[in-house]
Amino acid sequence: MSGRIFDTEFLKKLDTIAIHVRMLMSDGGGGNRKSRSKGSSVEFSDFREYTVGDDFRRIDWNAYGRFDKLFVKLFMEEQEAMINVLIDSSKSMDFGNPKKSELALKLAGVLSFLALNNLDRVCLSSLNKDTFKQSTAVTGRSMFDRCIAFLESISFSGETDLNAAVKKKDLRSRGMAIIISDFFTPGGIEEAIKYLLFKKQDVFLIHVLSPEEINPELEGQVRLLDAETGHVMDVAVTPALLKQYHNKLNEFNNNIKEFCSRMGAAYIQVSSADSIEKIVFEQFTGAGVIK
Repeated sequence: MSGRIFDTEFLKKLDTIAIHVRMLMSDGGGGNRKSRSKGSSVEFSDFREYTVGDDFRRIDWNAYGRFDKLFVKLFMEEQEAMINVLIDSSKSMDFGNPKKSELALKLAGVLSFLALNNLDRVCLSSLNKDTFKQSTAVTGRSMFDRCIAFLESISFSGETDLNAAVKKKDLRSRGMAIIISDFFTPGGIEEAIKYLLFKKQDVFLIHVLSPEEINPELEGQVRLLDAETGHVMDVAVTPALLKQYHNKLNEFNNNIKEFCSRMGAAYIQVSSADSIEKIVFEQFTGAGVIK
């Protein structure tokens, strides 16, 4: 998995994305979840290299004298934001070209990197059947390798009952919960969203579908195989059937989107063929996740 997803090229891309996101948040004024201002109410946390848009007053000139590079001091309040990233690891997520699972892991990696870079605490969870497997909660950019190791360990198999799995996760502090899934799950997703909101989470759903699911290019007699249950169905694909499929898919997507809107949860729908940059800078900002 690591050779195809978390390779050197992808890791280099993360730094570029983080810089642009930082500039975007700086321009927007108020996108951060914690105070970074210098004062007696906050404590020193870390250094990072200066980037365009940073406050000159936070430059550490002693560090510049030693390393001939500009670094800024980072301060944070004692209470840091808790970011929970929950990844549906059912077999249906391993479908598509590119696979939905690959985009899900990439997005989880990007979100973890951005959160750690923002001095938030991150916990990753793999949802399968009616339960979950979670990583240790970490903070600080140096912990990103642990996030990568956990994501590389995820295998996609079987079915996932998202409602049951999410409701088993004990969330003890206010934070943000991000679910990455195709939401092909028994019983829908409504109870999981209600549970997360009850637990004082800002909820963000990333709905991943493959190009083949969004716009299937099928015709004639085909045999369909349910990746999770193994159920086989022979179908005669006609224009009328494809139209009915698109109507059902739109209804499925809109029901999730409208429920999220009513409950105050953020929602985006992406294709596994979409670029990371497009998702982060167009759809994340459009959903208000990055301000």
